[in-house]
Parts: sequence; structure tokens; C-alpha cells
Amino acid sequence: MQLSPATFNHLTPRDSVGLFFLSGCVALTALALWLSSHQSLLLWMMGQILLAFALTQWFVLLHECGHDVLFRRKWLNLFSGHLASFFCFIPFSCWKPVHRKHHKWTGWKDLDPTTALLIAENFGAKQKIIIHICWKFWIPLFSVTYRLQNFWNLRRLRRIFWRIDQRRTFCRNICLLAIIYGGFTYWIATGQLTRHIALGVLLSLILQDLFLLSQHTHMPLKLSYGKKVESYPTLQQAAFTRSLHFPFWFAHYFLLHFNAHELHHMYPFVPGYCLGQIPHGTENEIGWWRWIREAKRLPGEVFLLQNRQQSGVRI
Repeated sequence: MQLSPATFNHLTPRDSVGLFFLSGCVALTALALWLSSHQSLLLWMMGQILLAFALTQWFVLLHECGHDVLFRRKWLNLFSGHLASFFCFIPFSCWKPVHRKHHKWTGWKDLDPTTALLIAENFGAKQKIIIHICWKFWIPLFSVTYRLQNFWNLRRLRRIFWRIDQRRTFCRNICLLAIIYGGFTYWIATGQLTRHIALGVLLSLILQDLFLLSQHTHMPLKLSYGKKVESYPTLQQAAFTRSLHFPFWFAHYFLLHFNAHELHHMYPFVPGYCLGQIPHGTENEIGWWRWIREAKRLPGEVFLLQNRQQSGVRI
């Protein structure tokens, strides 16, 4: 049974809870970098693994701040969103409007800017081979192209968003973040920087590949073919969305229920750390390990460019 959004108006952001999760992520990042600075191979490896999880959690916090639900105060969401964007390699000013369009057009593959690039007809044989190889060998192609095409590609952003002030904001944020990254690379020896973060960043991108692709990929999305169509109401968007089941402690304290993606699309105004309080069964939820096993059995081009109705594999 679907419950009215008004039923959960009491599930609102709290600054104390937002500060708890933000502080925890900062502490985890600091610990990871401290361990990564050691010469001991074991401590370095532990640091890189922790860094991968920290960077993944920064992405979750970015997502929450983009909805203005990590904190009650908007300025705290804005500050924390820009802070998280540094660790996520995503300009926050670009993230918010793109993600809002994603929520508006979920279900329409060619209108949702985050899925519009995955229309099968646009891919040639060579591109499909690259997708196949990357998916088979855990090369995080999608989480990289997801960033570059959706949030760093000014030409594409200008095609999607027409307001001049918005375009200028995109440009400023992209340039500022690029300058900051360039400054870090200049002031910290490249070899030292690589040793401290390279493996952790790679592992994080692999994790984010799985999380991002678990949400809508291989689901039966529709195509508008350029016709004027209506967006789906939030309560109907669960049909186009998949959730992964994790143990509660991991889903709550690490992912802020980012894995409960059906509930998030149904009630996007509810903070992630409150989604566990919504008594609602999800039709498309699947265990995380089962999903990884079955998704990885599919050829990459089938998994990314088809849906479960076409492949006959219900995941």
C-alpha cells in the first residue's frame, strides 16, 4: 500500500543528525589519509580501503545536501554540499539542477539527463565492446563518464539549462573546482598524492559504479521519442527504480539508506536517515550480493543498454 507523502511530513531534517553524519565522514576521511601516510603496507592498504568507503559516503552526503535534507538549515546544506563535492569530483552547483531533472523525469530514459546517454541506438559495435570489457573487469567506466558528461560537460549543460545566470553559476563552480584540484596537484608532489589517494579513489569509483547502476539500470524505462509527455508522480516512480538490501546498521549509518532508492523516489523530501521509519515494502528490492552476482553475469552491453523485459533476466 502506498502512503500519502503528507503522512511523513514529520520526518524532517535535523541539524544535530546531519552534523553527526558529516563529522563521522570527516573523521573517517582523516583516519584513512593518516593510515595511508604510513610506510607499512598493511596500514597503507587499510587506509586506502577506508578512503574508498569515505569517498563513497561523501557521495551520499552530496546527494542529501542536493535535496536540502541533510540539515534543516539551507546554508548548512549548501556549505556541506560544496565540501562533499570536492571529495566527489562533482561541482555541487551542477549537481543540484541535474539531479532535480533526474527526479522529475525518472521513468523517461531520454528525458532524464542521467540516463539519456544510455540509449542503445546511440552505441556502435566498438563502444559496446568497451562497455563489455569494462563491466566484465570491474573498470569503473560509468561512474567516471557519469561525472564528466553530466556535471563537467558545459556544452551539454547549456543545452539542457537555458537560464543565463544558471549557466554562469555552472561555469564558476567548474572553474573553481578545477583550480582547487590543480592547486593541490601543484603544491603536493604528484607521486606523493598518487600514493595517498589513487587506490582509494579507484576503489571508490568501483563501489559507486555498483551503487549508481543498481538504481535504474536494466529497469523498464520508457522513451518519449521527442513527444510531449507528462512526468511521473513520485509515488509512481518506484516502478522504474531498484533498491538494494543491506544489513540495517550498514544501510543506516554508512549509506543513510541511499540503497532504499524506491522509497527515496517516492518520498524525496524525507532525509535519508529517516527512510528506515517508513513502513513500506518495496517491489524491486533485491539483496546486494545477489544483485552483484546476477548483474555481473550479464554482458555489459546487455546490462547497461537493455532492460529486464528485453533480456528476460529479472534483477
